[in-house]
Amino acid sequence: MSKKEYDFKNAKQGAVVKSLPTKTRITIRLDTDILNWFRDQVHAAGGGNYQTLINESLREYVSIRDETLEKVLRKVIREELGTISK
Repeated sequence: MSKKEYDFKNAKQGAVVKSLPTKTRITIRLDTDILNWFRDQVHAAGGGNYQTLINESLREYVSIRDETLEKVLRKVIREELGTISK
């Protein structure tokens, strides 16, 4: 096929593979040693995606933080309810 045969009049610009609507593309700066750690984990596991691993790690961190906050709130509420009944 020669260059004269290329027809781009119906072509669309953009990513070849569209991302999910639940994903947002960002630019982020990470320390090189942290990024290398995630890449090494994926390599040691025999493959995968280091970006997915970072996302899963952040999700787990948020979940733990939410649980911790819930425990603190429950403790404060119990303490406050204890002072009301006395």
